[in-house]
Amino acid sequence: MATTPAPPTAPPKPTWDPKEAETVFPWLRPTIRIRLTLLYGGMFLIAGILLLTIIYMLAAQALHNGSTPAFQVAGTNVQISSGTCPSLGRAQNNDQLNDVLKACMGNQRQHALDNLLTRSLYALVGLSIIAFAFGYAMAGRVLSPLGRMTRTARRVAGTDLARRIELDGPDDELKELADTFDEMLDRLERAFTAQQRFVANASHELRTPLAINRTLLEVHLSDPAAPVELQQLGRTLLATNERSEQLVEGLLLLARSDNQIVERKPVDLAEVATRAIDQTHAEAEAKGVEIRGRQSQAVVQGNGVLLERIALNLVQNAVRYNLQDEGWVEVRTELQPGQALLVVSNTGPVVPAYEIDNLFEPFRRLRTERTGSDKGVGLGLSIARSVARAHGGRINAEPREGGGLVMRVTLPI
Repeated sequence: MATTPAPPTAPPKPTWDPKEAETVFPWLRPTIRIRLTLLYGGMFLIAGILLLTIIYMLAAQALHNGSTPAFQVAGTNVQISSGTCPSLGRAQNNDQLNDVLKACMGNQRQHALDNLLTRSLYALVGLSIIAFAFGYAMAGRVLSPLGRMTRTARRVAGTDLARRIELDGPDDELKELADTFDEMLDRLERAFTAQQRFVANASHELRTPLAINRTLLEVHLSDPAAPVELQQLGRTLLATNERSEQLVEGLLLLARSDNQIVERKPVDLAEVATRAIDQTHAEAEAKGVEIRGRQSQAVVQGNGVLLERIALNLVQNAVRYNLQDEGWVEVRTELQPGQALLVVSNTGPVVPAYEIDNLFEPFRRLRTERTGSDKGVGLGLSIARSVARAHGGRINAEPREGGGLVMRVTLPI
């Protein structure tokens, strides 16, 4: 049997968070802004390299054309000295002096070219840094409307359909996109409001006559003078009416649970699983199914009523679609890094892997052993999947070796 869990408390935060791991190196993320920055800066760098090459070649050609001395040293007792060309003082005759002078001018030309190249490279690096920074700033300014669209879309994803972009500025492609997005949000808000009204009206219009029918049938069944045939018919009608009530409740819960959960509170999955086991215990004993497992504390943020519905639907299905007098159901909860886990395993008929997806479709059944009229209305797993998605989690089903299923519900903490 299940153990009684401790009162829910906030669990310690895990040392590793997968969401934080994605933002450790934000500069490595190939965003449009980074790509535009690289494009702008790369184009400037290529243009600068080409310009530097052209200037260097022109300067080298100009210096080469003017490197030949326009004079020749002649006469006797000619003495020339230079601090940048000390070899001039070691010339023995005029021919050696002219050769040394030509070599010195060539060295001076090469030194000037090297100096020009070095200074140009420094200037190119500095301007490239400025160009990349300027390109990053300009890309951010150009893409700022997209940032507003993204933030608005995230708020809308949290069921805040009243948000609008309302982008100002020139009538360009980005403003056209923002206006189109606002129009789409208007239509979504109208559709969502209409759905809410429909759910509220259906809740009233469908529940009221069913409740009246149930009351009338219970009154007639309480009459001891009623004939046996009438009592049997009343019990049949009462069971049919109860099944219709379950169907209506399931449809309304399915419609509500498809939306994101706005108000969240700490909920312990161990307590939720224990309550589901308690509600299913009588049915399991009547069928001879043993419920076992250990529920460890696993606190999540969500809606306790809807999370209890997940556990109850899974446990009820595990009991109902099980072996007679020899089956068992294992319910366990545990806490993992960044998430909480609810696992419901059971014995039962062999379920092919290719039919697993059909389990989560509304009103979809498998074979005849899962189509009995006393086994629900075909919405249990659909509701469980919708509730899990509304909490940002997921539910997976796997065939169990030897028959039965293993249901895993994963929820963020």
